[in-house]
Amino acid sequence: MGKDSVSKKNTVAAKKDDIDKPDMIIWNWQDKRLQSEQEIQEKGDKSFSYLSEYQVATKHFIQLADSNMRTIHVAAKQLYGLGTDNTKYELADNLDGQSNTDIYLVDLKTGSRKLLFGKFYATNNGGFQTSPNGKLASYYLDGAYYTINLETGEKYNLTGKINSSFVNELDDHNVIKPATDNYGWTADSKYVLIKDNYVLWRISADGKSAVSLTGNWKAKKFDVVNRFSLYENEKGADLQKPQYFTVLDRNTKQTGIARLDGIKINILFLDSNVYGNLTKAVNAPVYAYSKENNEHSPEVFVTSVPDLSAAKQVTANTPDQSKYAWSAGVKLISYVSANGDTLQAALYLPSNYEPGKTYPTITYIYERLTDGLNSYAMPGFPGGGFNRAMYTSNGYAVLMPDIKYKINDPGMSAVACVVPAVKAAIATGIVDEKRVAIHGHSWGGYQTSFLITQTDIFKAAAAGAPLTDMISMYSLIYGNAGITNQSIFEASQGRLTPGYWDNMEAFTRNSPVFHIKNVHTPLLLLHNDHDGAVNFTQGLEYYNGLRRLNKPVVMITYKGENHGIAKLPNRKDYAVRMMEYFDYMLKDKPAPGWWAKGVNHLDMEKYIEARAFEEEN
Repeated sequence: MGKDSVSKKNTVAAKKDDIDKPDMIIWNWQDKRLQSEQEIQEKGDKSFSYLSEYQVATKHFIQLADSNMRTIHVAAKQLYGLGTDNTKYELADNLDGQSNTDIYLVDLKTGSRKLLFGKFYATNNGGFQTSPNGKLASYYLDGAYYTINLETGEKYNLTGKINSSFVNELDDHNVIKPATDNYGWTADSKYVLIKDNYVLWRISADGKSAVSLTGNWKAKKFDVVNRFSLYENEKGADLQKPQYFTVLDRNTKQTGIARLDGIKINILFLDSNVYGNLTKAVNAPVYAYSKENNEHSPEVFVTSVPDLSAAKQVTANTPDQSKYAWSAGVKLISYVSANGDTLQAALYLPSNYEPGKTYPTITYIYERLTDGLNSYAMPGFPGGGFNRAMYTSNGYAVLMPDIKYKINDPGMSAVACVVPAVKAAIATGIVDEKRVAIHGHSWGGYQTSFLITQTDIFKAAAAGAPLTDMISMYSLIYGNAGITNQSIFEASQGRLTPGYWDNMEAFTRNSPVFHIKNVHTPLLLLHNDHDGAVNFTQGLEYYNGLRRLNKPVVMITYKGENHGIAKLPNRKDYAVRMMEYFDYMLKDKPAPGWWAKGVNHLDMEKYIEARAFEEEN
């Protein structure tokens, strides 16, 4: 080969190196995870550590997990592990949200695996819980709880002999028989504490005996909602020691603390307060817990009595509260939805409440909210803009109703529940029927946007980050996680299934944009340009449709903000603007300029500076 040939070869190589490389992503229909999800998880995938063990005596190293079975739960005593492998079902799960996985028993002495369950449906509360002795595991499958002996593989039905349902009656998502709560094993590995919809049961590990610890709580509508872990290095509930639980009265929403002694739970107190954070000193019979309600902030109480009586308050978290206007109380309202369901709503009274007078009212919605009836609301500027205490302190009543959903009718379900709740609140004589507004953020923003297409009961509305077109939203990306919205629609909050191509009527029936001509309610719309949960185009689509029809609408966008507002100046600004808007609509105050005539882009910087100066002075 001559000199000229070498020179030409080098020249070609140099030119090849100078060629720009494409910056691209290839989306393939067979990808188990979307490219966007893979991109978000890339750092974690590259640095993922696989569970392994080193046997000191034999100097033997065993890698237990691998790229398919990435997760292994190591049971107590380190005899066995339970591994999950969803490789076969990952694509389907990404499409419809119905989580299935293969469950393997891993022998930690050898690292060998044995398939226990193929295509196991991992419902919300029904995951595997291993016993303190490391030889048993409880799990939930198709409406019943079971145990499996990890040594022998023998399985026992725990709840089959109990004449009660262990399918969560309050869960209205599109999932297969959602589970009630499993509060885990007792310390001796003899029993499992499992609740049906009301009663807490102590069930033997072989399912042969079951004892009701709460008696006939179903008739009283009492419910255990939490078990406190009080004892140091606790491994299961030691029934030789008192066990404490949070109790909820579903009828009144009163809460309290109960204690299990032997085989009976006794309620220590139950009233219109919220109790939580129960702890015990390690080496002394000293107990502390928090207590709050609508009018009083959370305070810590301490007692040395096991029944928690004679407790003394040891904190004063809001010493200046008496200087400010505060909610005068809260009422629990019962009503019947248009679908025939008996539901409840919380009606918080304004600070200036006088019996016999009516008040402007903000209806705040999401899903079920009344379990927090007696919770305290600290004034502030949350990411969604709405703060209950700010409104009650400024002369508004606040209505927060429960919503029960029907599959394939999320929007219509909201209408069926919210409108009767508003009418029931008006019937109390507290709510001024001509001065009622509605607000919600995210899922609540969707329902707000939809409600004003179906009813004129509201004089004003504010919707934050709303879904507005269920068809286009269905196949968009949930940007914060990189996943498609399809699984969220079909198995989570969307409650629409299957895709719109086989369910077009339901998708259009429940989409605000398809009923946009019916809107007569002024709307304050928030949608940020970097929203990673509800795509910014959803807000734009609704705004532009309303604007095209000459409907009164203002959309606020905080640049660079995500689904909720993170920056404090933006949070304050949104909260203040929302209050200005509702004051104008419901209290006849002058319309703020940004609502009445808007702000030109070229004038925005000066406008913001002038507004900040006014607020400071």
